[in-house]
Amino acid sequence: MSPPGRRHGLVECRISVALSDAVDESNLGEVYTGETGIVLWRNPDRVVGADVAFISQASLPAKESREGYLETIPDLVVEVVSKNDTGPYVQRKVDDYLRAGVRMVWVADPDARTLTEHRRDAKPRLFAQDEIVELPDMIPSLKLSLKEVFDF
Repeated sequence: MSPPGRRHGLVECRISVALSDAVDESNLGEVYTGETGIVLWRNPDRVVGADVAFISQASLPAKESREGYLETIPDLVVEVVSKNDTGPYVQRKVDDYLRAGVRMVWVADPDARTLTEHRRDAKPRLFAQDEIVELPDMIPSLKLSLKEVFDF
């Protein structure tokens, strides 16, 4: 696959900085970025590269595979839609994350300027670019302004 473009990089960076700031402020866990490899399951192995991932303090220290991939399932995974991603491809990743035990998956779409929140056994929740996204049950101090995330 070709590398993602400028907008993808900006969105990924802005979300990871906002998450890192909120997580570090209260020592809530660790935030990973930059296509961090995560082992979702073994035999057959399913390893994915998350744009951003958060693991809560309760799950630390994180387990790491021989290859250096995370074996601890994150609480939150963020996927930024790339120019080459198809709807079915993104949905498969969301489904795989949730099946593996990720509590929440965010899909940020730079072109549509939206963020969709996915949780197991719940309908997806769509946030528009003029909204503030909060996570009181996971990262209480987070207030993610989508206007700032999608300002390019």
